[in-house]
This record gives sequence, structure tokens and C-alpha cells, in this order.
Amino acid sequence: MSEGHWIVNLGHNMSVNMDTLITMWIAMAVLILFAVLATRKLSLVPNTLQTVAEKIMCFFGGLTDSMIGKSGAKHVPLIASLFLFIVVANLMGQIPWKIYHLKQGELASPTNDINMTAGMAILVLIYYVYQGVRAKGIRYFLRSFNPIDVVEAIVELAEMVIRPFTLALRLFANILAGELLVAAFVGIFAYFLPLPIMLFEVFVAFVQALVFTMLATAYVALATAEEEH
Repeated sequence: MSEGHWIVNLGHNMSVNMDTLITMWIAMAVLILFAVLATRKLSLVPNTLQTVAEKIMCFFGGLTDSMIGKSGAKHVPLIASLFLFIVVANLMGQIPWKIYHLKQGELASPTNDINMTAGMAILVLIYYVYQGVRAKGIRYFLRSFNPIDVVEAIVELAEMVIRPFTLALRLFANILAGELLVAAFVGIFAYFLPLPIMLFEVFVAFVQALVFTMLATAYVALATAEEEH
């Protein structure tokens, strides 16, 4: 949203960015609808939607197997869900929402909101720390932190927390910059010249989703990897 977020005050010093909240709900609804339609009539001779869904799951099954190992399959639901949600959310920013002429402003991609990307970063952080503790117990923390060297322990802890948030900032910055660029070109050159930029942003939407997903997978792999003796 080029003019700023559509902010709704809830009282008690609380507010939400309603534009990105609405598009987040739309992205979730699209994915739920796709999942329902793709799985409601499963068959040995799959239809188009089932074929697409199976190829997506096979891709992420191969990705987790190659990066995490034999236990990778159990992480596919999260990894695939992250990728699909981020792709759909990113593409929301390329829809010409201005045709609805909302007086509050233009609807924006959910990933245009740092609150959204930070929320996903927190989810990834909680998930890979949990998986690390589940796989190694207290050794997960003892391996990373040196209780004798307090400075080193603080640095290791900071790295653990900051690592996923770099994903959030990268995704947010790229999507916001792309939407602002498209909005500027539309305002200056009307309709046709911005089209190449919009097509490039579609490509960026997929690339950023893949980067976020692959790095999240790498963090899970690092957390659950068995130590070599």
C-alpha cells in the first residue's frame, strides 16, 4: 500500500493494519480452498489439482530429505505451508486493488507488513528450537552455549534469535520495495510501462518465498543434525 497502512485502532493503545490483515485472510482462504479441492476426491488417476498438489509435496519432500536427512519428511507440512503462503501473500501485492476505491487506501500484500513477516520468523524460531531440543535434549543448548565464556554464550543466543528475523526483514523489504516501485511507475507512466516491472515482481515473489523456505529448512537441519564423533 503506497499511501501507508490502513490502521484500525482497537483501543487500549492497540491497533492493526487492516489492509494486510484482510489480504492475509484472503491468502489463507485461497490455500484452504486449494487444499480442499485437491484432496476431496483422491484417486490413483489424479486430476489436475491433485497432480499439482502431489508435485508440490514431492518437491518439498525431496528438499527436506536432501537438507535434513531421513527425518526430513515430518517437517514437510511446515516447510510447504510456509512456501505456499508466502507465494500467495507476495502475489497479493500485484493485484490491482485500487479498482475497489477504498477510501482508507489500497490493500497491500501481507508480506508488506513487518508484523506479518516477524510473526513467521517467530514461528520458525520456536519450531527449530523445539525440534533441536526434541532431537538432542539439553545438549542442543550445551553444544551452542559455552557457560564458561559469558560473552560467547550471549553471542550464540543473539545469533539464534536474530537469524530468523533476517528472513523477516529481507522478505518485508523486497516486497515493500517492489510494490512501491510498481506504484510509482503506474503513477508516472500509466498502465503499459509498469507491466515488465510487475512481471519481474511475480518472479521476485517466488524467489523470496523459496529463499525464506530454504533458509528455514536449513535452520531446522542445523538444529536437528546429529553431531559427528
